[in-house]
Formats: sequence, C-alpha cells, structure tokens
Amino acid sequence: MSHTSRIETIITNIPALERAVKELKLTFVKGGIVRAYSKAQEFHADYVIQLKGPYDVGVIKVEKKYELRTDWWGGHVEKEIGKNAGRLLQEYQIAVAVMVAQSQGHTIIKQKLPNGAIKMRIQQS
Repeated sequence: MSHTSRIETIITNIPALERAVKELKLTFVKGGIVRAYSKAQEFHADYVIQLKGPYDVGVIKVEKKYELRTDWWGGHVEKEIGKNAGRLLQEYQIAVAVMVAQSQGHTIIKQKLPNGAIKMRIQQS
C-alpha cells in the first residue's frame, strides 16, 4: 500500500543538501508540490528533490532541522537516493565536510571505492 513516510535526519545545511542532490544528478527546487502515488497524497514542501521516477522527495523544516518525506512505494525513490535515503545522506555528509574544510582553506581529494564508499582526504593548503 502506498503512503508517504518521513525520514528523521539531522539536515540543517540546505546548501550542502543542494550539493548532495546535484552529485546524484537530481534537481533541487525551492518550494513546490511533491509528487506521490496519487494526487491526494501530494503535498507542499519547503524544498523538493525532483526524481527521475514518478515520485519526489519533500524537504520540510521542523524546528531547527529538516526532514525528508516521500512515498517509498514501488522502489522508485530507493533506486535514486538509496535505501532509507542512504546515498543522499552520504552525499550530504560529504558536502558538509567539504564545505567546512574549504572554508578553512583546505584542499579535498575524493575517491569513490568499488563498494560505493567514499574515501576523502583533506589536506592543508
């Protein structure tokens, strides 16, 4: 049965989330309607991660952080952002680390490993 679910996260940095979305070759827009299984399940979000499949991911501010809401039915969302948004959250954490390192004048070298993990080396410039 289709229904929208939320993923509790510790997303606080929207520019880092936008970088993560672009890294996954998806589209990030401010405000909009999040596509779901049926029109009745669609909802408005502060930000929308537009997926290539039939559904989107809504990014909604709750207090001082953001949560993700989406319709996981059919595996469409999981295919694009990973199980429980794992790939998206991995890219988000990398983007946060890169932004902090760059703000401190460091150089970042990223390498994607065969198992999907990301190896990052941060060097002083």
